[in-house]
Amino acid sequence: MINTLIVGCNGTMGKVLIKECTKLENIEIVAGFDKDMNSSLPFPVYSNFEDIKEDIDVIIDFSNPVVLESLLKFCVKRKLPLVLCTTGFSDAQIKEIESASSKTPIFFSANMSLGINLIKNLLIKATKVLYDGFDIEIIEKHHNKKVDSPSGTAYLLGDAIMDSIPEETEYVHGREGYHKREKKEIGMHSLRGGTIVGEHEVIFAGNDEIISVKHEALSKNIFAMGAFKAAKYIVKQEAGLYDMDDMLNL
Repeated sequence: MINTLIVGCNGTMGKVLIKECTKLENIEIVAGFDKDMNSSLPFPVYSNFEDIKEDIDVIIDFSNPVVLESLLKFCVKRKLPLVLCTTGFSDAQIKEIESASSKTPIFFSANMSLGINLIKNLLIKATKVLYDGFDIEIIEKHHNKKVDSPSGTAYLLGDAIMDSIPEETEYVHGREGYHKREKKEIGMHSLRGGTIVGEHEVIFAGNDEIISVKHEALSKNIFAMGAFKAAKYIVKQEAGLYDMDDMLNL
C-alpha cells in the first residue's frame, strides 16, 4: 500500500483526488495538509508540516506556490517523493525545485493529463515540419477562479514549440493596436469564464490551410488519475527531477 499525503486536500483538486482514490487499489490517503482546518475528512489534516506523524510514502501537491518552500524542506528532510502539480511558480521557485530534486525524487508537470503530454510531443514534430510556412497561435480557456494566466499548460506546450524552432521566437500575449504580426511571434491568448475545466488549442495557420491541435478536459478527474499514476511511478525512483516524458517513455 502506498501511503499518500495530499497537500491542498480541502481545495477543489484535493476533493477530486480523495474521491478518485477510492477507485484505486494499493494507494491510500493517510493525511492531508491545508490552511483550511475545517474538515470532516476521514484522515487527519495539518496546517504545519512538522506536526505530521503519519508514515508517508509519497506526497501529491495541488495547492499554491506560497506553500512550496516549506513543502520542499519537509520532503528533503524526510526524503519523501513528491508529485508537484501546482502551477504559477516563479523562476526562483523553479530553481528551488531543481535544487531539492538532487536530494529527493520530484515529479513535476504543469499538467497531469496524459493526453496533454502526448499532444506536447506531437506539437514538437509538427512544429519542425510546419514552422517555415505557418504562424503559430495558442489559445487556452479556464474557469473564472483560476488565478495564473496564461496557464502552466499553455507554457508547457508553448515552450515545447519554441524549443523546436532554431530561430529566436517570442511570446505575444493577446493582441491590440495597429501593426502586422511578425514571423517570430508565438501568440498566447487566455480566456477566463464560468466553469471551463481546461481547454488548449494550438493553431498552425498557413497559406490556404489551417491545422489545429486541441485538447479539452471534460472533468478534473483526468488530472487526479494522472497524479496517482505519477505517484506510483515516483516512489520507485532515485533522487532527481522527473516529468511525464520520463514516465511515459516519450
